[in-house]
Amino acid sequence: MKARIALFLAALALASPAFAQVNGQLRLPQFASLKDKAIESVSVTLDQRLLGLGCRFLSAEEPDEAAAKKFCTSLTGVYVQNFTFDKDYAYPKADIDAIRNQLKAPGWSPIVEAYSRKENTNVEVFVLIQGNQAKSLAIISSEPREFAIVNIVGNIDLEQLHDIEGHFGVPELEIQTGKKPAGKPAPPPPKK
Repeated sequence: MKARIALFLAALALASPAFAQVNGQLRLPQFASLKDKAIESVSVTLDQRLLGLGCRFLSAEEPDEAAAKKFCTSLTGVYVQNFTFDKDYAYPKADIDAIRNQLKAPGWSPIVEAYSRKENTNVEVFVLIQGNQAKSLAIISSEPREFAIVNIVGNIDLEQLHDIEGHFGVPELEIQTGKKPAGKPAPPPPKK
């Protein structure tokens, strides 16, 4: 009997990382040692039950909150880790690289990669697609004195994603939707 229980626990332990990738939830480090070094830290862990409670507090009467309320009901989790330091690179880059390695699993695709050498910033956005549906979104943002990791899990309508910016610990991502206003047409190329 003990052998069967041990075998079951071993199978469960091996299946857990695969399950995390199937549903899109990343394995985020706790970063316990960084909380003492950081001048500010934010940690948000909202599973489906807690999201349901949080969604109830959003007003259906306020347009911004109504849109966020509609969107958050399709989510199964929101996980955020954000740290700010008073010294450059006080955080372990190896932990962030470990998260990037998880995003190399099948189904994950990078959709935004923005790097500024002048400001020494790096922002990466990944989406997990299953079938024709976005099932998870991961954002890694790093600067010399700050880094943030956001993992949004559930049925994600990328057009509605901006509705939860500023809610549930999700930072303002400045996501643009819809068509851009028409500008001046580009000048024709010079004739040779």
